[in-house]
Amino acid sequence: MKKFMIIRKADEETEAGAMPSEQLVSDMMRYNEQLVEAGMMIGGDGLHPTSNAARIRFHNGAPTVIDGPFTEAKELIAGYTLVQANSRDEVIEWAKRWPASDAHGNVQLEIRQVYTVEDFGEAFSPEMRELEEQLRTRSEELAKGTNS
Repeated sequence: MKKFMIIRKADEETEAGAMPSEQLVSDMMRYNEQLVEAGMMIGGDGLHPTSNAARIRFHNGAPTVIDGPFTEAKELIAGYTLVQANSRDEVIEWAKRWPASDAHGNVQLEIRQVYTVEDFGEAFSPEMRELEEQLRTRSEELAKGTNS
């Protein structure tokens, strides 16, 4: 199985901080439930508008913090869904089922495959693989501890 991120692009409403309608919440819950039942859903969340965001840009190693909001709306992200699937085509077929109530039927989605350890081949040594697994396990343990 491969991992993919379905990226929900931002628009004027999401950047204005408009909360989703009850209809959209219901439709998205039903869509997510179908992804779960298909064994595809890994996670997903909506994002606050960029007025609450910050970017950190590095120049010659020195960081500069830029506070939002950011104006290039076509490049902004309003949320994401992380799924696992056998192929990009399978994810495309599922993305075509995205609820029509989102953005009044005018939503834009982007699908990106997520790199996995296997993608890095020999550059990712056995020691690095072991460390990566330890970090992933520790991160999951800590996340569970804060959610208890």
